[in-house]
Amino acid sequence: WVRCGAGGGVRPGRGGLGAAGRAASEWCCRGIGLDLVITWFTALPMVGGIATGSSALGASLGHWLGALVGLVAAVVGQIAAVCVWTVLHELAHRDAVKGPRIVKVLNRTVGRWRNHAAVWWTAWCVPVFFVVRVAEYVVYPPLTWLVRLPRYESADWVRVSRHKFKGLVGHDLIWCLYCDWMTGVWSLGTEMLRNVESFWCPIRFDSAKKCANCRTDFPDIDAGWVPADGDMAQVEAVLAAKQSREGPNAWFGHPVRLTVGGEAADRAD
Repeated sequence: WVRCGAGGGVRPGRGGLGAAGRAASEWCCRGIGLDLVITWFTALPMVGGIATGSSALGASLGHWLGALVGLVAAVVGQIAAVCVWTVLHELAHRDAVKGPRIVKVLNRTVGRWRNHAAVWWTAWCVPVFFVVRVAEYVVYPPLTWLVRLPRYESADWVRVSRHKFKGLVGHDLIWCLYCDWMTGVWSLGTEMLRNVESFWCPIRFDSAKKCANCRTDFPDIDAGWVPADGDMAQVEAVLAAKQSREGPNAWFGHPVRLTVGGEAADRAD
């Protein structure tokens, strides 16, 4: 996050980076480039802390306790780095700090202490989103050739761009980048799960409330899944009609099913 946030710090002078520098900067903000940046600044410090703590403190505290101390030290270091970067970035952008800001409004709305405590509390989810992203690399791709689920260009989801937003600096910037990243990761995972659900179990839930709650993320609940009071003959008929040996075996409302030649439509259209 420090690397991505720093991109916002040099935003006014990006023209001085040159073509290669701009290309490298953009690469670090999407797909595998962003994944490597995230890994470097989130996962690797924790792994390094665990390994260092176990090695350096194992003899005196035991390997498990030493590893825990190392992990805590790594997380504290990460928090300190974010706090220091936030202060420096805001010092470098005083005009933006004096202008309209997200943090100002939310501090007035819920109180400074509550707002800051709550936003830091969400950081617990960083490892969760990281694991989800790993699963998108490891678990889903084999399904695209085993059962012909559709392939995805992950960079269309997993990318950050809010550092380009005018006036977004410091505290607001770092947390908006977090939201930028995690929303893409989660949305891509949801897209993949739509295919999985409609391929292996196109049956509605017997709870009307659950169907209503899930239909936004799983539109096929109302667009092809068999009613909960149906029978297996109906399920077989749906699968025979919707899935094929050639594929792609996408969820029923996927753009690839609505276009000619198997090319998905641009979702921005």
